[in-house]
Amino acid sequence: MVETTPYQRYRAKKKAMREHTWLEMKKHKTLYLFLLPFLLVFATFTLAPVAMSLALSFTYFNVLEPPRIIGFQNYLNLFLSDDIFLIALRNTLILAVITGPVGYICAFLFAWFINELPRFIRAFVTLVFYAPTIAGSAFLVWALIFTGDAQGYANAILMNLGIIHEPNQWLTDTSYMMPVIIIVVLWMSLGAGFLAFIAGLSTIDEALYEAGLVDGVKNRWQELWFITLPNMQGMLMFGAVMAIMASFAVGDVTQNLAGFPSTDYEVHTIVNHLVDYGAIRFEMGYASAIATVLFITMIGTKILVGKFISKIGQ
Repeated sequence: MVETTPYQRYRAKKKAMREHTWLEMKKHKTLYLFLLPFLLVFATFTLAPVAMSLALSFTYFNVLEPPRIIGFQNYLNLFLSDDIFLIALRNTLILAVITGPVGYICAFLFAWFINELPRFIRAFVTLVFYAPTIAGSAFLVWALIFTGDAQGYANAILMNLGIIHEPNQWLTDTSYMMPVIIIVVLWMSLGAGFLAFIAGLSTIDEALYEAGLVDGVKNRWQELWFITLPNMQGMLMFGAVMAIMASFAVGDVTQNLAGFPSTDYEVHTIVNHLVDYGAIRFEMGYASAIATVLFITMIGTKILVGKFISKIGQ
């Protein structure tokens, strides 16, 4: 009998896996043909731009001249010379650390509570919770609430209660800007993740809860941890991805409410910095470096959150 080395066994195993995969693809080739249009669109409008942005991040490119390779100079300038980027990075991390987990937990808890309601009431309450997140006039409503004069709703209520004696400049005073933005972002966090949680909760088999009672589940919290969460990990992961994207991609909220740039860059985020260099200054190489840093940060956070979610219920 001919002995084989570990490397040869590894190569043989990999070859067998490739052959098995190829046979499975041939067996289900019709399914792959149906997926082909989506794959082409995804590759063209998602993968290709990401790859181009990564490549441009190593160049100096001002749109008017051909890209000129400068290596890691854009990244060195970002972290060593660009004080505004460091402020934007700090603000983005603050918003992500607060609004990401809090918005995610609130979205799940609201979905969990709403799922206990009767069918038609549940549908109505779901619409009430979700509709504000897609309302085009959301920024206008919050701008009216936090207007910096006595007619602003927040100022009017607080002055009538005697809590303050003169209007607060909610959207220009650096003492109030970040808390206001956090409130608005949290209010808008009930988005696709919230609907995913509603869908996931409604698909769990009731027999699992009955089996849990037999196995010793004593209260609703144990039921949640050992039955509900493990059976909707896919929805939890989807909601986590959406929450991460929303918390790191805050830009429109700060721009519409606090101006561009905000006072002393108090709520200036990485997205605002990206828009500044990409859409205003047209320094596309530098903007691509900013986008790459944001992308890597989001991917890294997603991996960490995914590992945590995979251990739920174990």
